[in-house]
Amino acid sequence: MRTYTNVKDLDDLNAAVKEALEIKKNRYAYKHLGENRTLLMVFFNSSLRTRLSTQKAGMNLGMNTMVLDINQGAWKLETERGVIMDGDKSEHILEAIPVMGSYCDIIGVRAFAQFENKEDDYQEKILNQFIRYSGKPVFSMEAATGHPLQAFADLITIEEYKKSARPKVVLTWAPHPKALPQAVPNSFADFMNEADVDFVITHPEGYELDSKFVRGAKVEYNQDKALAGADFVYAKNWAAYADPNYGKILSKDTSWTVTTGKMALTNNAYFMHCLPVRRNMIVSDDVIESPQSIVIQEAANREISAQTVIKRMLENL
Repeated sequence: MRTYTNVKDLDDLNAAVKEALEIKKNRYAYKHLGENRTLLMVFFNSSLRTRLSTQKAGMNLGMNTMVLDINQGAWKLETERGVIMDGDKSEHILEAIPVMGSYCDIIGVRAFAQFENKEDDYQEKILNQFIRYSGKPVFSMEAATGHPLQAFADLITIEEYKKSARPKVVLTWAPHPKALPQAVPNSFADFMNEADVDFVITHPEGYELDSKFVRGAKVEYNQDKALAGADFVYAKNWAAYADPNYGKILSKDTSWTVTTGKMALTNNAYFMHCLPVRRNMIVSDDVIESPQSIVIQEAANREISAQTVIKRMLENL
């Protein structure tokens, strides 16, 4: 594997999940692969789970790990060609990227959507420049339009907790005070559409996701109908995708908050969220603290998804 940005990069998804579960049984079985190899993690945005889980994954594989926070201890980077650099950005990304590549063997990149230009966000300009100019294998630690490490961890978690061969999985929009990218729901849909699950997306009208991620999934605008009989409920906010409202908040309707009443409609479903979560906006205290909440286990599997991806990259160096 040379790049990891979406579900297709894993090829056989069932085999990838099986491999991840085997790695989880013995996280240090492949330390020899990373000996004398270096992982560089580049963050354009803040992180807790991604930073810790990915660094731990690299260490499990015997790698040296380096973390670079752009704009916090590094030169501010210009990302556009043709700009007269007479402002506060001292270095261009086109010089910075190959320099970074010269110091490591694998690069992870985290760069969120800016909500300034939809075309720029959905072209993944920053991530793709790393892929093009670093000369090294590159994986996404969350980009403008996708979070494939999170979605892989989500699928691993569903595989561990499912009680039927083909569970019903519901991705539900929930309110939030800030405009959030579509990266997590995009990747979750990307993975669920390839997995053996009954997948439903529910959200208010106006919050439709990009059709290339939704594909054949059922979209239900009535949240109660969508939740009926669900085995897993994945709550997440996202801002509008469709023009002319791209990046905007269209609703803060708290009737979409996942509460005990909402969960009572399900098949005693497990509650999932990528974290961090706004309590009593996205989900009520009693739901996230209930025995059916698996958000911590889900977060723990971020280490496993990252390790599986990095292991495959090391095997191809």
